[in-house]
Amino acid sequence: MKKIMIFAWLSICTLNFAQDIPKQNKTQFSKEALTQKLEDENGNKISVQQILDQHKGKILVIDFWAGWCRDCLQALPKAEELEKNNPTIDFVFFSLERSKEKFDSSLERFNMKEKENYWFSEGWKNNFNNYIDLNWIPRYMVIDQQSKIAKYYAINPQDPEIQKTIDRLLK
Repeated sequence: MKKIMIFAWLSICTLNFAQDIPKQNKTQFSKEALTQKLEDENGNKISVQQILDQHKGKILVIDFWAGWCRDCLQALPKAEELEKNNPTIDFVFFSLERSKEKFDSSLERFNMKEKENYWFSEGWKNNFNNYIDLNWIPRYMVIDQQSKIAKYYAINPQDPEIQKTIDRLLK
């Protein structure tokens, strides 16, 4: 009986903390999402639109992560492998750290300083994350050459749909 109770309790906890798959796969960003500001490593504010404009004409993978996120840290080697296997693809990292100090520390600690990094200084709940239904990290999105969303939802860099989307966009 004790084992059944433990199993039931663990099942309930797992269901409560499981991520919800978005009900709709969006293919473009809202105006509010595009105006969302992030900060770079130097504390400069930049909008999502400006980041997308910097990569227009190229395929872009956005990797949402944080140094406190165990799943993100476990995915880092595979995310690096995805990046290494796609040298013509741009990768951008959006951090959900809780403070600028933690952002800076995580970049140093996890050898991310050479990558293109931004931080949501307003916190998790903001116009961009709300629009894309961000409820779990890590999360990966593939953006096409016209800054449209080509792959809306992936939680693992090994998701075969990420590579299939990249390959399709490269044709």
